[in-house]
Amino acid sequence: MNTQYDFGADEQDRIAYIRSVDVADLPQDVQAQVQGLDRLYAVHSAEGERLALVRDRKLAFVLARQNDLTPVTVH
Repeated sequence: MNTQYDFGADEQDRIAYIRSVDVADLPQDVQAQVQGLDRLYAVHSAEGERLALVRDRKLAFVLARQNDLTPVTVH
């Protein structure tokens, strides 16, 4: 029975984790592409794979939703 609190495996796989990333912690080639920014936001799959890096938190949530993922914040 799927209820609001009883998630099946399919629903769990559709989660995207959003977290902030310091640009200084990224590879040099990525740092060179984002000059002038100190922080980006990463969108990660449920398995931890980085799917995207974006400029701001709001955009990360929009991107996840546009791809039928449920975004949640990771601290």
